[in-house]
Amino acid sequence: MISVIMGSVSDEKIGNQVMETLEEFGLEAELRVISAHRAPDILKEYVENSDSKVFIGIAGKAAHLSGVIASHTIRPVIGIPAKSSTMDGLDSLLSTVQMPSGVPVATVAIDGGKNAALLAIQMLAIEDKELSEKLVNYKKKMQEDSVR
Repeated sequence: MISVIMGSVSDEKIGNQVMETLEEFGLEAELRVISAHRAPDILKEYVENSDSKVFIGIAGKAAHLSGVIASHTIRPVIGIPAKSSTMDGLDSLLSTVQMPSGVPVATVAIDGGKNAALLAIQMLAIEDKELSEKLVNYKKKMQEDSVR
């Protein structure tokens, strides 16, 4: 399973994009809203008790969510910086990508929900032959669709 955690309901558009991509590959995922700043104890408990193999965090502005998730697990964390009204998401990007040594967060582009989902799928496909084949077919179709 993959856990997709949004810092706010305002991140729902990106969260839905992640969920749609994961569903396209037949993967089970859970979408939650848990603020790293307003509900830190709930976030900690959720992450520590989750059976998810990968976490995806979506946050804007002071985008600490993915880093906080990473501080409570040894499983992979993918951060999606969300475009906010401030600095067009550059603040979110820097908050997500600039993690201290020992707390890695793989970071995708601002509002990059689809790529975050695909990165999670690639991580899981390392040990899942069927999922790996789906990715190969996905990439072939993407190639065919981009050439005329």
